Amino acid sequence: MAETQLDPHTQELLEQYRSLLPVYSQMAEVIPEKLKGFFEEAGFIVAAVEHRVKTESSLAGKLKLKGSKYASIFDITDIIGLRVITFYGDDVDKVASVLERLFEIDWENSVDKRKAHETDSFGYLSLHYICRIPESAYTDPDHPELNKIRFEVQMRSVLQHAWANMNHDTGYKSGVEIPSIYVRSLSRLAGILELVDDEFSRIRRELADYRRNVQKLVASGNLGEVQLDGDSFRSYIAIGPFDRLNRRIASINQAEVQQVDLSAFLPLFKAIGFLTLGDIDSLIKNFSDAAYQIACFQLGLTDIDILSSSLAPQDLCTAYILKNGGGRIGLKMMLDTLNGPDEYNDAMAGFLVEQCKDLPFMNQ
Repeated sequence: MAETQLDPHTQELLEQYRSLLPVYSQMAEVIPEKLKGFFEEAGFIVAAVEHRVKTESSLAGKLKLKGSKYASIFDITDIIGLRVITFYGDDVDKVASVLERLFEIDWENSVDKRKAHETDSFGYLSLHYICRIPESAYTDPDHPELNKIRFEVQMRSVLQHAWANMNHDTGYKSGVEIPSIYVRSLSRLAGILELVDDEFSRIRRELADYRRNVQKLVASGNLGEVQLDGDSFRSYIAIGPFDRLNRRIASINQAEVQQVDLSAFLPLFKAIGFLTLGDIDSLIKNFSDAAYQIACFQLGLTDIDILSSSLAPQDLCTAYILKNGGGRIGLKMMLDTLNGPDEYNDAMAGFLVEQCKDLPFMNQ
């Protein structure tokens, strides 16, 4: 856009823009990094943090239309723009809370577009904050203007972001007239995506409630009420259900128990037919002596002084399978599940059967 087409006031604003461009560029790097660092420290995961500095041609176009409303370049609040994209719609408020702690918010010029109720507005329901960096958070003596410049932060979910981009690509909301049949189809899609966005948030909330309830049930010992799944098993393992048996086995050789990941036992317990944590608890109560007998036979004549924490649950499962008639096939299934399919597992299963056939628990 030729400067001769612009009035003197607009040209003055553009001169101010050019002089501040290094500061704008610096802020566009500093602010996202501060946000990302804060999110990381808080353990809060977002999909993306994007930023841009308005180009001179874009600013000139804006000023040509409404430059008279700005007394100085500092009155323009969107030269620096950021967008924080969250995975869930209800995380937008969490991001807003972070911004309120980090920056000064210009409430008069900020807007919550989520309050819109148009059927086709889903992708435009962002929360927009106009912010300023306080001197207490960051200063640069060479560029004191940095604490005077306001910037815009848009916050929206992944689905809202995708919808806005798709609409932009189709020309919808761009002022270009499109046939009403397509407007209606896009509006229907907007409703579906809004429902999906809400459902993702609802499912996450209910899963969080479920996990908290599982943790309470595990802590209270009501294990028979807890379905066996990944979440409940992690909560159960956290209380160390096999620790007592492992210590008993370790005492055979005065060995040290090395803690390892026991997640591989979840599919094994399910394959055996366990449905609740109460089933595992019953296994420990009813088969600990048998597992100890197996361990004594395996370790009694060795000088092993470091044992894996997986030994107790494996010997418990070995005793359970043999006592319930699973034999060599059942033990091979156990080894395949724990270690991955291997021809060696069949031979090892046969060896375990021979080891255990004369132990006391097999004759009780």
